[in-house]
Amino acid sequence: MATIVEDFDATRVTNVGTKFTGDTASIAFGCLGSIEGETELLELVKKCEGVETKKKTTPQKMTLTLTGHVKVDVLRDIFGLSNEGLKVGVYSYGADSLSKPFILTADVLDEFEAQTKLIAFSNCVAATGLKVTVENGADEVAEIELEFTAMIDDNRKCYYEAIVSELDATDRDEFVKEWHTNFTPDMVVATP
Repeated sequence: MATIVEDFDATRVTNVGTKFTGDTASIAFGCLGSIEGETELLELVKKCEGVETKKKTTPQKMTLTLTGHVKVDVLRDIFGLSNEGLKVGVYSYGADSLSKPFILTADVLDEFEAQTKLIAFSNCVAATGLKVTVENGADEVAEIELEFTAMIDDNRKCYYEAIVSELDATDRDEFVKEWHTNFTPDMVVATP
């Protein structure tokens, strides 16, 4: 019989990874401070004599806001910084910079119940341009705030989650490892 988790209190997000299109494995994102996602819905409304009588909403995409300390190579790929045509060690950002699409995965912990939830946003791109801020005399290194758009993937989904204890025990460890190193929307689809 499958385990069913009835309560999950998210207390921490960790183990964040990004897998850019064309890469064979995920790389560490950096140190995440927070993650927030909000879904944009498409509304279909039926009116009768000017009064709404029916409404149907369908998710179109999610806007993700992340704060944290991001690794340099990840930040460059997110915003499309390149050293093409430049001297070694020099990178540029401009009109020809293209954000690389990526998959974002993470662990959300419930430290009260010792539970872990795997989350994945399967089709992300940068939703804002590069922003540079440096403050002299600060007593703490400021976290960067990034905004992404999580779009619908080939399965018509933009977000996946799995509580580890609810997964099939026969391949749980391999599934969790694959989630973090090489997540694809196909890996979560049930086989007949």
